[in-house]
Amino acid sequence: MEMFRLENKVAIVTGAGRGIGRSVALGLAEAGAKVVVCSRTETELLTLQDEINAKGGECTVLTCDVEKPEQVQHVIDLTKERYGKIDILINNAGITKKVPAKDLALEDFEKIIRVNLTGVFLFAQLAGRVMIEQGEGSIINVSSVAAEQGLNGSLAYAASKGGVTMITKTLALEWAKHGVRVNAIAPAYVETPLVEAVKSSRAGFEEAVINRTPLGRMAKPEEMVGACIFLASEASSYITGETIFLDGGWRTYGL
Repeated sequence: MEMFRLENKVAIVTGAGRGIGRSVALGLAEAGAKVVVCSRTETELLTLQDEINAKGGECTVLTCDVEKPEQVQHVIDLTKERYGKIDILINNAGITKKVPAKDLALEDFEKIIRVNLTGVFLFAQLAGRVMIEQGEGSIINVSSVAAEQGLNGSLAYAASKGGVTMITKTLALEWAKHGVRVNAIAPAYVETPLVEAVKSSRAGFEEAVINRTPLGRMAKPEEMVGACIFLASEASSYITGETIFLDGGWRTYGL
């Protein structure tokens, strides 16, 4: 099991205040990594920091809006300054807005693309430069089943996640020679605050998702942790450019 351990590794997790990012940050810390957590809301991060510290881990809190290059650079610079390296990046920050494509405002489309796609590019590029200099590193982008299959009312989200897939493949191709691996995880619906907001605003939504999922339920955020530890660790040392679907059988569904 030593292949899965992350002692002395330094990880950055974006969108770590809640949902998938929070669970993954906790999991990486329990696996031994020093974790730098960032999001726009500091209060959530401070609560997470207390939880990690209470379990004997090490956590640094940095606020960051992934749309803003100077804030992303600030996170990279402070992490490098404090720890001397960056081993792992979990590119998790993301948003959505459920609305029919014909009614989708341009400002909402552009906002979702900036957070979900441009933010992934910025963090991957800037962390990747550090990893290339080191000669090693692992980047894990959080994609979605929407990268491959259309979801009603999710045009901008699906477009952004399709882009994340191609960022993952292209960076993996370019950076393999530098010892930097780039992969992705792609969940279906996970019980996060983002999905809770959709559930509360759309009658019958949860039932439809459950009926559509062979495992008969939505995922829990902590069910994303194992794949991230695997992709961050030496256990996946010969894997790059791949997307692991954590979808409860979503893509295999048929009649």
